Amino acid sequence: MKRILTTTLLILSATTLAFGQCSEADKQKLMAFDKVWGEAGQRGDRAFLQNVYADDYMNPSPTGTLTKALTIENAVRVADRRRAAPQNTDSVSHDNYVITCTPNTATITHRNVVTAKADGKEQHFYTRSAHFLEKRGGEWKVVSDAGAPLNDAGQLLYMEMEWADAVKKRDLAWMERHYAEEYRFTTPDGALSDKRTDIEDTKNSAYDSMELSDMNVTVSGDTAVITGINTLKGKYKNQDISGKYRFTDTFVKHNGEWKILATQSTRVAQQAATK
Repeated sequence: MKRILTTTLLILSATTLAFGQCSEADKQKLMAFDKVWGEAGQRGDRAFLQNVYADDYMNPSPTGTLTKALTIENAVRVADRRRAAPQNTDSVSHDNYVITCTPNTATITHRNVVTAKADGKEQHFYTRSAHFLEKRGGEWKVVSDAGAPLNDAGQLLYMEMEWADAVKKRDLAWMERHYAEEYRFTTPDGALSDKRTDIEDTKNSAYDSMELSDMNVTVSGDTAVITGINTLKGKYKNQDISGKYRFTDTFVKHNGEWKILATQSTRVAQQAATK
């Protein structure tokens, strides 16, 4: 059964909220706060967590509402189990932050990448968290949380953003990991290249920016298609190729992980200005 998800439904749409009072410096401080908080939770630092959570903190968990006391006890219990059996410990990293704030309120959302080991192999699971904070007595306090696993469509949208970032940074290792061996790229001029050629050609690119928009995901079993527009600025093989390109990307799931099977890009013709 096909499932379609547009980017407007993704939680990243929170960036459209026009708070207008959250500077980049404020966002960086809140991101640092979140990371320190996460580390404290990982080690079960009861004293630190007591200061982070507001006394009236509530988390509407599917298994029942969690209070401040229950949340801290759960974190300490998990940390104790982690110390007792470190070989069975999952690692968690956070990325793709979206932060909005006013002088006294803040919302922090981010993706969580959980890496678990089973039978000597690493497996990755993805969730997304949203944290709601208020400034009380001059300090940020967490007043509520929400979170849920990312479905395939959500994972693939993040993968598209990672892909664009990898191309800008010429991160060949990322492409090596995420391109299927059968990968094919149909270029705007109709040429066809394979995995090795495309990765090698990335060395000849220099992009200042890539902005993805109008993305739609269709998932059918272990196959998915994403369409969208890539507005880029930069050069490829010393030629300026800045402009808008409509793309169609095909993904397949191998051993539980999505791989890029094929991509096709078509330049969007510029419309003449109307008088």
